[in-house]
Amino acid sequence: MQDDIKSIFPEDEEERTLLDYWRVLVKRKRLIIILVFVSVFATAIFSLFETNIYQSKALIAPVSNNGGKGRKLAALASRFTGMPRITLPGSASSSEIIALLNSNILREEIIRKYNLLPVLFYEQWDEEKKEWKKDDSFDFNPFKLIGNIVKVIRPEDRITLNKKEEEEGIPSIWDGLRALDNMVRINDNIDRNTIGISVDFYDPEKAAAIVEDFLTTLNTHMSDEAKRVADTNKRYLEDQLKNISDPFIKQKIYGLIAHQVETAIMAEVKENFAFKVLDPPTVPDRKIKPKRALMVILSFLLSLFAAIFLVFFLENIERAKYRAKYREKAANIKTEGEDV
Repeated sequence: MQDDIKSIFPEDEEERTLLDYWRVLVKRKRLIIILVFVSVFATAIFSLFETNIYQSKALIAPVSNNGGKGRKLAALASRFTGMPRITLPGSASSSEIIALLNSNILREEIIRKYNLLPVLFYEQWDEEKKEWKKDDSFDFNPFKLIGNIVKVIRPEDRITLNKKEEEEGIPSIWDGLRALDNMVRINDNIDRNTIGISVDFYDPEKAAAIVEDFLTTLNTHMSDEAKRVADTNKRYLEDQLKNISDPFIKQKIYGLIAHQVETAIMAEVKENFAFKVLDPPTVPDRKIKPKRALMVILSFLLSLFAAIFLVFFLENIERAKYRAKYREKAANIKTEGEDV
């Protein structure tokens, strides 16, 4: 009787060999091939519809300080209580330049000055009519539908500065700033004291143009700010001369005033004022993404692993059903033997 039970319910504790695993794969090879083929084919089709993205880069370096003379003058100026901070020509650090490049002030100025909203949101812009497209069609995108429902239920979640533009689907400055956050990358090389600016865009010429816009606006902004601060410092120093009788201090203040005049003049020139361009932006000749071949290879590998996992999962489920069936038959045979 025990032999009959063992023949119906084989030992499950035996270790499986590689040959057993191979037999499982061969048994369900059609399922593996179908899953891998569908995944790779879908990835290839999807990659063909992906927009080519090009990257334009520029490399700049902050202009170093102008030596000990400027530091001594700044130290002397700091002795006067309440005196504004003096900006020395070419004294901008990497951290200050990076902070400006990442600031909304500079980026908003770039968007307004060069009218970048039609460029950033080219799909919504009618180039022939020079106006924004009005999309009256119903959008079946589930994410947008959920967003519209949330706006209706809780309109206070978002502060709208221009309701008319929002209703017509016209991008705002905030939309432009978010778009630039996704496009622009600022990299700081501390060892070489350089700053890299890169822009990813579908149009290689416009990508290079946006990098150039960043450099031009940054240079203009820093020059104008240095000139403004220099003029403020100069007026303050001239006022201090009226209250000082010591000729030695007066001579030092005249030196500070001359230094502020020098700063204002250098700011007017603007060329290499706070930074110099080591590598200007150029129009890229090759896309950086999507990497279609890599996408297909990764899809093949991931789908292959997923298919193998699914095959073994289905095999284990099938074995579990067989074991349950065999246990039931074994129990029935055992009961019949005891009755006999």
